[in-house]
Amino acid sequence: MKRWVDIIAAAFGLIVLGPVLAIAAIVIRLAAGSPVIFRQERMGKDFRPFTIYKFRTMIVNAPMMGGSIASSGDPRITRIGGVLRRCKLDELPQLVNVLKGDMSLVGPRPEVPKFVAMFKRDYEEILQVRPGITDLASLKYQHEAKILEQYQNPEEEYVRSVLPDKIRLAKAYVRRSSLLLDVTLILKTVFRVVNASASKARSNEVADL
Repeated sequence: MKRWVDIIAAAFGLIVLGPVLAIAAIVIRLAAGSPVIFRQERMGKDFRPFTIYKFRTMIVNAPMMGGSIASSGDPRITRIGGVLRRCKLDELPQLVNVLKGDMSLVGPRPEVPKFVAMFKRDYEEILQVRPGITDLASLKYQHEAKILEQYQNPEEEYVRSVLPDKIRLAKAYVRRSSLLLDVTLILKTVFRVVNASASKARSNEVADL
């Protein structure tokens, strides 16, 4: 049942948001060059790795210039990338991952293999389900990059405090998973994305005065 909901919702989302995806792709191409899509290996259900898709928000050679965790002040983030991150629009290409069956609309956020290896026993429970675009941790850590900005080593702090809490929330989701919970998380996510986009628009208007 959940898989069919994912397929229908992801297909509908790609059709409805098609113009937004196209505009974002064009702006990234003009402002930051190619590639437009960022690809990275993440760990999926039953420890099967897959390639996650996002709009590229960092400079091309970003992985060679720092860790896999970025704070909001990370100089590797492009100007347009910062806007996409704040509005969560960089996550939209993951609707393709949902269609492919790599991900679900709602589920524990997929991590890179090296972090999964650090907490393998925890992920044995978490990866019984497909990872998702949004979950409990996504809502709690909506401003994760801002939280990590205050630390000299964002990746170290992420592993020390943020990731363990995300794991706790992921386990809570797996144990409480239901259609009602999924719908609730989707609605909360949409509300926060719309609110973030509106706030960004208001701040731009004030800056132009």
